Amino acid sequence: MLILGLNMFHADASAAIVLDGEIKFAVAEERLNRRKHFGGFPALAIKACLDAVGAKISDIDHIAVGQDSDANLAKKVQYALANPAKILNFIRLRQRKEAMRDVRSLLAKALEVDSSQLRFQEHHLEHHIAHIASAYYCSPWEKAAGFSYDGSGDFVSTMAARCEGNHIEVLNRVFLPHSLGSLYTMICEFIGYIQYGDEGKVMGLAPYGKDTYCDEVSNVVKLVDGGFRLDLGYFKPLGSNQGMQVLEDGTVRLARHFSERMVKLHGEPRRPHTEITQRDMDLAFALQQRFEEVFFHLLNHLHHEVPLADLALAGGCALNSVANGKIFDRTPFRRTYIQPAAGDEGLAIGAALHTYHSVLQQPRRNELKSSYLGPEFSDSRIQSALRRAGLQDRKMDRAALLDAVADEIAAGNVVGWFQGRMEWGPRALGNRSIIAHPGLPNMKDILNARIKHREWFRPFAPSILAEYQHEYFEHDHPSPFMLHVYKIRPEKRKALCAVNHVDDTGRLQTVTRDENPMYYDLISAFHRKTGIPVVLNTSFNENEPIVCTPEEAIDCFQRTRMDVLAIGPYLVRKNPEGAEKRLVTSSLRKAEAGEGVPL
Repeated sequence: MLILGLNMFHADASAAIVLDGEIKFAVAEERLNRRKHFGGFPALAIKACLDAVGAKISDIDHIAVGQDSDANLAKKVQYALANPAKILNFIRLRQRKEAMRDVRSLLAKALEVDSSQLRFQEHHLEHHIAHIASAYYCSPWEKAAGFSYDGSGDFVSTMAARCEGNHIEVLNRVFLPHSLGSLYTMICEFIGYIQYGDEGKVMGLAPYGKDTYCDEVSNVVKLVDGGFRLDLGYFKPLGSNQGMQVLEDGTVRLARHFSERMVKLHGEPRRPHTEITQRDMDLAFALQQRFEEVFFHLLNHLHHEVPLADLALAGGCALNSVANGKIFDRTPFRRTYIQPAAGDEGLAIGAALHTYHSVLQQPRRNELKSSYLGPEFSDSRIQSALRRAGLQDRKMDRAALLDAVADEIAAGNVVGWFQGRMEWGPRALGNRSIIAHPGLPNMKDILNARIKHREWFRPFAPSILAEYQHEYFEHDHPSPFMLHVYKIRPEKRKALCAVNHVDDTGRLQTVTRDENPMYYDLISAFHRKTGIPVVLNTSFNENEPIVCTPEEAIDCFQRTRMDVLAIGPYLVRKNPEGAEKRLVTSSLRKAEAGEGVPL
């Protein structure tokens, strides 16, 4: 049985294909069309899914979409009637969404087939149920508490559920305009982060702030029994687009969230790319603190209703890895499962798995242990791309490649690492990664100056061999998809100085040989040479979607100041041998002197 899951006409459009209950392939459209957070129809992702399993669209039995414009219709009508000026906009939006629901016509056009050849049954699933399904049905558990939260989806921002067997029972919904995602976006916009997806940057800024505005931000969102309410005086009125608009070309644009009340209280909003002031840092600090307080209030209430140890967590706000890392200290939950694409691209697998397990009542038997669900490329494709780029490479066997790359990292060089299948989700997890030494002073500055060009306050992530996690971090709950932030133990902070954030934390990825043997063995080789079972891992890109193809990896390598590219079995060095030796010698000398590594 083939099921195609879709997230379409919504941010992070994506497709996933499920064969007899197992996810065979999943990819976000942005990785293929190179347009970040693309929110149109995922035509390329659909074609890639079909190619991955050798199927035609006429072979698909079911198509599942992770949104349902009929869901919560009474609440939408109630809101529109209470806000008469918005009624016309709501009608227009509903008409536009109805046109987008014609999946059969959209597929026939995109794939250039006669719609009469399409035999699939079509299913539309409410947004947050699809989110919870994406976590619960990928988990190893037969029962769990389910929780999803984000900006909005089908007029809901937050959902709590009881999950057991094949069934997801919704216990509670928080309806718009009340939304923790909207709260986060509102303050992000006020302090100059106005693009969709910028919230993660502000999470990294928060530890630089002080508690100046904590009391005031607490007043913006009030706790109620089992839920919360925003003080809407701080927000622009909710429009028909529910705070986000997908343009005709698939570009995602945020509507302004903050009201003039914020301006009166705090002065003019920061303009993007201007100096970050202490006010901005303090607002970020207060925002993260209040966000966590409300989140844990909701989880504690959920645990009272579903008193289990296991929590299946999803939604865009579930990417707040700082909050995730505190769940075990602030709630009774002892284990979490957060699938790697916890945001909206994950709706594709949630909708597909819900159709298989809940609608069709097929048994559960496949736990998602790996994020490597995307495209992979043959050695011949990689070699052809290297030849076209005019690069001189050296083909190596596995052991020699791992040893050579570990030497490069140990020497302070920056390595582009392109191996196997691309990761599913927003994190690079060792197959489309840039790798560096986690313990060299200035390595963060080197990466930003040469390649990443990120804000000064944003940390880089550590990938650690799973068996050493507790030795280096204060929590041992696994974080295979880089979705938890934990404190680094005091005695290990110097060894991890390039990934130790200002608050002595790291957003770690725990790596096992079962999940990624090549990456595990690379870190092991580095460990043997340095005594550190950790590498610095950041995404293989430069202000663009993470690279997908060999050609994109080679282009990024050539236009940035990466030192080495390990792509499949091929090793490419950018610098002539003599210059490389001088750079390594200089790097080691300066590192030993505590001066860091030259840019």
